[in-house]
Amino acid sequence: MPLPRRVVLACTSAIAPLHDGHNTGIWINEAQHPFNVFRKAGFEVDLVSETGKWGEDWLSMQPDFLNGKDKETYEDRSSEFRSKLDNMLTPDKIDASKYGIFFASAGHAALIDYPDAKGLQKIAIQIWTQGGMVTSVCHGPAIFPGIIDPATGKSAAHGKRITGFGTQGEEDMGLSNVLKSWGKPWVEDVAKELEATYVPAPDPWADFHVVDSRVVSGTNPSSAQGTAEAIIEVFQRS
Repeated sequence: MPLPRRVVLACTSAIAPLHDGHNTGIWINEAQHPFNVFRKAGFEVDLVSETGKWGEDWLSMQPDFLNGKDKETYEDRSSEFRSKLDNMLTPDKIDASKYGIFFASAGHAALIDYPDAKGLQKIAIQIWTQGGMVTSVCHGPAIFPGIIDPATGKSAAHGKRITGFGTQGEEDMGLSNVLKSWGKPWVEDVAKELEATYVPAPDPWADFHVVDSRVVSGTNPSSAQGTAEAIIEVFQRS
């Protein structure tokens, strides 16, 4: 039976000071760009966070990152993307058997709540178990350790090649001290925990993604669209 052409687009529900006191939350185009790609390809997409709450990453709202039609769509509360953000679902509202793709969008805040997001992890586990895909962008791999394949007792990403926003990028942004104070694993720490191979982008902001079977991951916000396109390519071959 073909996998359902439906996507659970996971969003962080955490909000925390990061950018000189401005909050981190959802990095908007890491959710918006994949949403657009999936919808254009005919997939249904539902936005889900662990608690149903969400907030914007302040930096992701600045003109260098959110502009043009993306900004117009985000600010239009009647647009499909913004409406789904404003009516964020919780995991208990999702029947995972009806989805073929789990996609973890991010923002630094994902490092805070994704490791313990049992509801989102349960959805991802079921999608994976029924032959679907587990995918991410940027800090999204923070959820991978909790996505346990019942057949192996290990993460779906165990031993895989993955990417995400790496240590060099955190240092370049001057965020290391704040992130260390959170006491949460960074993306490269997650890769080590999973005995996965972390594959860095040519530079921290390059458009880059890695495909390893049913696990697909992208490095940063500029990779969000290309990662979603790669996910669809893999999905359509399955």
